[in-house]
Amino acid sequence: MENQQRQQVKKYLDLLVQRWRLIAACVLISLTIGLGMYLRMPKLYKCTALLSYEKQQINPGRMAPEREGQRLRETVSTLSELVMSRNNLEQLIKQLDLYPESRQKLPIEDVIEMMRKNIKITPSSRGDTFTVAFQGTQQDQVLKATNALASKFIEENLKYREERATETSKYTEDELNMAKVVLDKKEQAMRDYKLKHYNEMADQREGNLARLTSLHTQYQGIQDSILDLERTRVMAREQISLRKRLGSALAGGNQEGTGRTPPDRPMGKYERLQQLKLYLESLLRKYTEKHPEVRRTRQLIAKLEADLQSEPAPDKSGVEKVRHTPQDPEIQQLQLQVKEIDLNIKKLKKDQKKVKAAISRYEQWIEAAPVREAEWNALTRDYNELRRHYDYLVSQNLQAASVEHLEHKQKGSKFKIIDPARFPDKPFKPDFKKMLLLALGAGGGLAVGITLVLDFLDTSFTNVGEIESLLDVSVISAIPYIETEQERQKKRFRALLSGFLFFMYTTVLFAVMIYLYIQGRIIL
Repeated sequence: MENQQRQQVKKYLDLLVQRWRLIAACVLISLTIGLGMYLRMPKLYKCTALLSYEKQQINPGRMAPEREGQRLRETVSTLSELVMSRNNLEQLIKQLDLYPESRQKLPIEDVIEMMRKNIKITPSSRGDTFTVAFQGTQQDQVLKATNALASKFIEENLKYREERATETSKYTEDELNMAKVVLDKKEQAMRDYKLKHYNEMADQREGNLARLTSLHTQYQGIQDSILDLERTRVMAREQISLRKRLGSALAGGNQEGTGRTPPDRPMGKYERLQQLKLYLESLLRKYTEKHPEVRRTRQLIAKLEADLQSEPAPDKSGVEKVRHTPQDPEIQQLQLQVKEIDLNIKKLKKDQKKVKAAISRYEQWIEAAPVREAEWNALTRDYNELRRHYDYLVSQNLQAASVEHLEHKQKGSKFKIIDPARFPDKPFKPDFKKMLLLALGAGGGLAVGITLVLDFLDTSFTNVGEIESLLDVSVISAIPYIETEQERQKKRFRALLSGFLFFMYTTVLFAVMIYLYIQGRIIL
């Protein structure tokens, strides 16, 4: 088995040796074709600019146009869409006069799509940097286009952030105004309700109860005062009545001669003494000895009795004076006292009515407190949420205004060109070395393929094993091919001629490559 494998390997190696002219011709032809393709292919130049993303140092709050923790890839992806928009690319194409031939043959949309394919934006895997690359056939245009694209990133970032900051500020301001209108309406309704039912509110209930208790106490005090005055008025009227009856009785007795006054006592004081005794008897029927009026009356009686004992007996002229004396001053004093008591009672009753009305009013307020509390809770159910929302919007609006100011001052996050694009000295496509290796590989592969195909199409026997395997007959002997001298000379001549031609062709091919390299048409 190993012998057969070795024979197979030797057979293919012999085929390659026998077909060396074919292999060499394929390789040289492929090199020539590769050189021609390289010369005919347009030279593509590439420029790269390195940009960095500097985050803003001043952070007024979460209303900034970028969310916290936002990754560079997301920012670059968003700005890439803006930079490579139709308007921006069309403006760059016209400004830099890119793709003049394509613009004459193709519509502008196809030219823009072509330019998009020639732009490559690559974020860095480490750090806040990314590259902007552009490729084209004109070196100066590639350089200008790359720097213009890098500048567009800076311009679009500032414009994008400023627009977002302005929109955010405008949105928060509109939301704040709407929330303020709703909150003002709610507060106005609460204010009107509170002014209308202030005394009936639940927070006034404790004060109303305390005031009601005080009014009840005041009402009871007025009632007691009225009762005391009415009792005093009754006693004063009884005294007036008694004094009048006593005076009438004394006056009548003197006129008819039925009554006599003691001969050794003054008539006026004696009459007063009798009147006070009668009054004392009437008081004792109602009150005890400790009553103030009883004590006062007893003191007056004792005083009059002491005066009567110390004074001499009056004459008849004194009796006549008593008879014709005007109304008793005590009665006048008691009548004035009664009038004063009537005025005080009238005033107290008037105050009592006011207190009673106040008590009724406070009772109504206290009874209405639960109803007002329920109505107030229903009215203010969503006020706290509205207030918190309004305060939150005020804070957000202030932050948004601060961010907008920062963006106008260009103090926010921004892009910065670290390494601008440089003039491309040599094209990156096509690569001459890669094309040369590709041509060599293609020529060698083609030669090997043709050799194998010719061997497959050749039906002659080249060794003993093929005959034995095909005919299943053992070969006793094999006679090798014997060349004549003439055949050997022809074979040698063809080999020399082929080698010379291949050498010359190879020399000329490499000379042309060197010349083109010197001329700058081949760039390594």
